[in-house]
Amino acid sequence: EVQLVESGGGSVQAGGSLRLSCAASGFSFDDIGIGWFRQAPGKERERVACISTGDGSRYIVDSVKGRFTISSDNAKNTIDLQMNDLKPDDTAVYYCAAEPYQCTGYSPNIKYWGRGIQVTVSS
Repeated sequence: EVQLVESGGGSVQAGGSLRLSCAASGFSFDDIGIGWFRQAPGKERERVACISTGDGSRYIVDSVKGRFTISSDNAKNTIDLQMNDLKPDDTAVYYCAAEPYQCTGYSPNIKYWGRGIQVTVSS
């Protein structure tokens, strides 16, 4: 059974930190793009960060550069998103997502989605 299981969400005050984790199972972790999308109420879903497990290349959306870091542990089939200096605009449901080969940021390419995890940042 294919699974992407997110953990680590919650509520923090602005300026705080959270670390999201995603554990993948049921499919090969080799040569995929895996990362995070988020969707805030009333807004479109946006890609936040992605890592290509084949070559380690990373993508971070401009709005979180310098604050968020994505990393992977290919031996454990997990990725993490370290989120520092959180802002109220970061409030959203965060989804772990995986696509074949590498990160493209093109939602139709996403093959697997997690259920999502809530991140709430209060001012």
